[in-house]
Amino acid sequence: MRALLQRVSRASVTVDGQVISEIGKGLLILLGIGHGDGEEQAQFLAEKIANLRIFEDEQGKTNLSVLDVKGEALVVSQFTLYADARKGRRPSFTDAALPEVAAPLVDRFVEYLRGHGVPTRTGKFGEHMLVEIHNDGPVTIWLER
Repeated sequence: MRALLQRVSRASVTVDGQVISEIGKGLLILLGIGHGDGEEQAQFLAEKIANLRIFEDEQGKTNLSVLDVKGEALVVSQFTLYADARKGRRPSFTDAALPEVAAPLVDRFVEYLRGHGVPTRTGKFGEHMLVEIHNDGPVTIWLER
């Protein structure tokens, strides 16, 4: 399981011209599910992300988590995090889990994140989405489990 986190001042997801999810200060989480990923990876990453100290305190040090700043999360499923472009010019996505495996695991990850107290919104699995990101910092972090 792979997660690309972006600390944001705001973010939103639009599908078919309609904003379906938006958040203020918090984290945009692009989430990729690979073969062999399961509950353990979802639980681990949700706990790690909820408590990851990447927000600044009063002294400007990154000592606060999304929970500490009462931030939100926006989770967007992104199988392209498993792209393999080592050969040729067209990436292969064979390492990404099939949709029937990935969709429920994305939902479980969201449940775990909410269970840690992070208000969480989502994109729409399998849809073409326009994701608006106002990266704060910029801060972008890659996590993998």
